[in-house]
Amino acid sequence: MRWLIALVVLTLAPSANAAACADQMFDGASYTVCEVAASEDLRLFHSGPDGLLGSFSAINGLLDSSGKTLGFAMNAGMYRPDRAPVGLYIENGREVSHIVTRDGPGNFGLLPNGVFCIADGFSVIESRKFAAAPPACRYATQSGPMLVIDGELHPDFDPASDSVNIRNGVGVSPDGTRAVFAISNQPVTFFDFARFFRDGLGLPNALFLDGSVSRLYAPGLGRKDVGLPLGPIVGTVVPKG
Repeated sequence: MRWLIALVVLTLAPSANAAACADQMFDGASYTVCEVAASEDLRLFHSGPDGLLGSFSAINGLLDSSGKTLGFAMNAGMYRPDRAPVGLYIENGREVSHIVTRDGPGNFGLLPNGVFCIADGFSVIESRKFAAAPPACRYATQSGPMLVIDGELHPDFDPASDSVNIRNGVGVSPDGTRAVFAISNQPVTFFDFARFFRDGLGLPNALFLDGSVSRLYAPGLGRKDVGLPLGPIVGTVVPKG
């Protein structure tokens, strides 16, 4: 397994300007994986001066005036019908939506869920632990369920499940210097998706971001997914050139 993790790290070594994205196979399923270093400009996006952004193209339009563009992006958490974030959402140091720690219906309420936090480094923290001692996040998004918790798969994931979907999520390295985003290129179960983060990528903590709406912007791979407007979006900001 060590050689596989080393291969992934070498394949995904980030460039100076953008997250490195590559396709990976694990247990017969295809995933696209994008790795971001803590030195990169990773942000969350939801609204601009004219309201909801909702798409990769709208974010690029917003960044264009400053000579910037997206290096990579994907949807970054669940949202309500009006595209407002579900649970905690912090953008540029401002808390837009409060954390939710109770259980509830749907994937978000399948506890434990968690928070992806962007500070000087990256972290994925179980929501109740986060609420008890909130770190100073520049950006943060809450989603659920957790996929991997301190090296263990979510206890409610069933290896025999027949519930499959396109899924995307994020995991972080133990030292917080790398955030690794993945989207499945075919429908997979929660169990298989979580195993990919833990056993395929060697990440001890990982968070599910969303399912059927999952989309990716990876121009280096010629991929610019489109669809209905999204809620929160995560992406790297790079010089336009």
